[in-house]
Amino acid sequence: MNHEQKIIRELTAFFEISRELASSPDLDSALEHILGIMDTQLNLHRGAILLLKGESNELMTELAYGMSEEEKKKGRFKIGEGITGTVLSTGLPIIVPDIGAEPRFLNRTGARKGVGRKKMAFIAVPLIFQGMKLGVLSADCDMSEGERDLEEDKRVLSIIGSTIVQAVLLRQKFSEENQRLIDETHRLEHALKDRYAIDGWIGRSKVMNQIAESVYQVAASRATVLIQGESGTGKEVIAKAIHFLSPRAKKPFVQINCAAIPETLLESQLFGHEKGAFTGAHIARPGKFEAADTGTIFLDEIGEITPAVQVKLLRVLQERTVERIGGNRVIPVDVRIIAATNRNLEEMIRRNLFREDLYYRLNVVPLFLPPLRQRKEDVPLLVEHFLERFNQDNDRRVSVDPGAMDMLVNYDWPGNVRELENMMERLVVMAQGSTITREDLGRAMTLYPRTPPPDLEGPAGFGTGRSIDLQGGAGREPDGTKEGLLGAVSSLEKEQIEAVLKRYGFVKTRAARALGITPRQLRYRMLKYGIEDELP
Repeated sequence: MNHEQKIIRELTAFFEISRELASSPDLDSALEHILGIMDTQLNLHRGAILLLKGESNELMTELAYGMSEEEKKKGRFKIGEGITGTVLSTGLPIIVPDIGAEPRFLNRTGARKGVGRKKMAFIAVPLIFQGMKLGVLSADCDMSEGERDLEEDKRVLSIIGSTIVQAVLLRQKFSEENQRLIDETHRLEHALKDRYAIDGWIGRSKVMNQIAESVYQVAASRATVLIQGESGTGKEVIAKAIHFLSPRAKKPFVQINCAAIPETLLESQLFGHEKGAFTGAHIARPGKFEAADTGTIFLDEIGEITPAVQVKLLRVLQERTVERIGGNRVIPVDVRIIAATNRNLEEMIRRNLFREDLYYRLNVVPLFLPPLRQRKEDVPLLVEHFLERFNQDNDRRVSVDPGAMDMLVNYDWPGNVRELENMMERLVVMAQGSTITREDLGRAMTLYPRTPPPDLEGPAGFGTGRSIDLQGGAGREPDGTKEGLLGAVSSLEKEQIEAVLKRYGFVKTRAARALGITPRQLRYRMLKYGIEDELP
């Protein structure tokens, strides 16, 4: 090959290398193709890219042409070790005219066993970007076909090294970032498992132990679970525990609060929609069931969904497929369903507000979470748990004296664990000393809009006609009855709530919307006035 032909071949190779870097979205693939171009067009064989790895101070073979994975794993060199390590330490290229006669050439990979008695040269150039040493680019030169200008080959390899060094740096940063994300994902998975594992669930009562045992049993299956219990009893915690203890733990956990989404949007949220299915549907959008494919979907407040959505949900449970609004394509989904409600679904079935067939599809494995008033032995544990957390959050060291603890245990907590959690945060913030006393409890309760200060209603709960004296702790009868303006206002409020509830068939979300209050506030008022959660 004459000089002009050699120049043309080199320029062609440089052009293809530049085009590969510019057009390939995959850096690994681009760099491997470049090593292939070196082999086929420039006779630079067994090209290899070795990179310096983190704090190990070791060069490791990342990409190599014509080497097996096993051979690449052996290609490791400390800085200054062998020819490759020396190139990195000095930052200067090295030519070895005959690797068979060079003692510093270690042939660590064993990739040259098949070359026989051929005379083989070796060239290695440093990969340096803005003074930062990244690694080494190396290649073999077959000397059996006649003399070669190794200095020219070194120059060509150096040009290729300077061309690819930015891509190598970018690949290294992508690799490090990808590893960081993998490590962070694993950390979060472990944190979530710790957070939602039943072992870490706070409670020592017999019923809590039974629930924990049931959760462990059902988690291993793919059975549909229906969690029932009052608001604030921990239904969401149980749903997440079932997921993270299950074989689907690394798959998606998708949660949707059926009561928080308007009726007109709930169907689209659950099942998705096609472009143009309705006004505002500018793009096709998959629903929550598609998002939860291979994982778990948690349908909170399932008792609030409309009959139309109930029919579609029943179809998903039966056929394990969804059909987007405005579409006719049947999409298979592999989803484990966990539903939760604080409503009496059997009573709703009797009132034709909930489909019986859907109920039995959901109620494969029922779990009932008891209210806090039925497991009062767990209150001290919860108090200490929340106390530790809010002390840390507010940089305080507050404890609870025995008298205040008795008051907390004896109270019925209609809002359950969530209400206790809010109360403990309030007490930690408002405590005037290092110990929470009855007086602190009384001051905190003055901010409680549904409970008349300075007394806590209980221990039998709302509407009992008894109260607890914060000073002495003894039960006493209230002084007189509600009369005058306050009594008239209370009676009027009770009548209005009853009328609206009847109008909307005791569907609390709709009744609350009509009254201009939240469903939670409505429940509190129903408890306060002794309004039954059913039609007379």
